[in-house]
Amino acid sequence: QVQLVESGGGLVQAGGSLRLTCAATRRIFSVYTIGWFRQAPGKEREFVAMVWGGSGTSTEYAESVKGRFIISRDNEKRMAYLQMNSLKPDDTAVYSCAAQTSTSWTSGYWGQGTQVTVST
Repeated sequence: QVQLVESGGGLVQAGGSLRLTCAATRRIFSVYTIGWFRQAPGKEREFVAMVWGGSGTSTEYAESVKGRFIISRDNEKRMAYLQMNSLKPDDTAVYSCAAQTSTSWTSGYWGQGTQVTVST
């Protein structure tokens, strides 16, 4: 079992930045691939970014956030981060982190999410 707790959400003006944190309870954190997802009102949940298990040097991003968001992890602290820069109103959503050791996010572990609101 892995419990994930997100923090760092809030209200920010367009063009601003936020850093989200995903804290994991499980000791052996490094083996998990960590992903960030978001869901806006009335929309389906969508992939934002992921960092593969291990050292955290291998990452992937959705096209909509490439060049603006940076995902990272600190295995010693059992934390993952999502640095969000140049935020746009379209980035408004509930952001959730997830952890998995297979190729399926649906069979992984999920946090409760944190609200990010970007105002114009």
